[in-house]
Amino acid sequence: MVRPARPLLAECAGTALLVGIGTGTIVAAAGHGGIPQWLMAVAWFAAVLVPIVLFVRVSGAHLNPVVTVALRLSGRTPTVPVLEYVAAQLVGAFLGSAIVLATLGDAAHLGSTVPTAGNVARAFGAEAVFTAALVAAVFALSDRGEGRYRWRLALPPAAVGVSTFIIGPWSGSSLNPARTIAPAVLSGTYLDLWAYLTAVPLAAVVMAIVWRSANPSAG
Repeated sequence: MVRPARPLLAECAGTALLVGIGTGTIVAAAGHGGIPQWLMAVAWFAAVLVPIVLFVRVSGAHLNPVVTVALRLSGRTPTVPVLEYVAAQLVGAFLGSAIVLATLGDAAHLGSTVPTAGNVARAFGAEAVFTAALVAAVFALSDRGEGRYRWRLALPPAAVGVSTFIIGPWSGSSLNPARTIAPAVLSGTYLDLWAYLTAVPLAAVVMAIVWRSANPSAG
């Protein structure tokens, strides 16, 4: 069966935008001595909101492998091709990160996520908690719709923005394997990468199971 190309292209382009805006801000800020954490949070809010607004009606604007998996496990997207979506998101993340490298350089390891002071346990817990919050925000949007003036589209970006403000100084605030893998590979930064690739998917799966159990009609 041939899959429609538009949703996959939307996931690729949307994830490229997310990674390009978000990690591009990190790289640019590093080259100028840094910016306040609240401003970094605003940048990441925009990095998620822009592609959601552009592509939500084309592909659902998952932009994140664990969001795609969680939506499928919760029963919300039974027809979405999970593997194709994840592949498109990864390609988009590498494209976004490569553009950042080509235009802004490789400062701050291209925005790679690394636990501060080597505190892996704190980073692991923080990533798990806020990934669960992000997935909950996505489920709320999925269950209740965009809302008047499409205001609920801001729920997932708000979760990412708050996460960036609170745990960004601890873990870099990933919540997204594609966002973490691309800059890590392109910059050769693999320190404690396993923590992000374990905590984030685990939290998303647990939230999907819990939410489906609590809201059986939604699945």
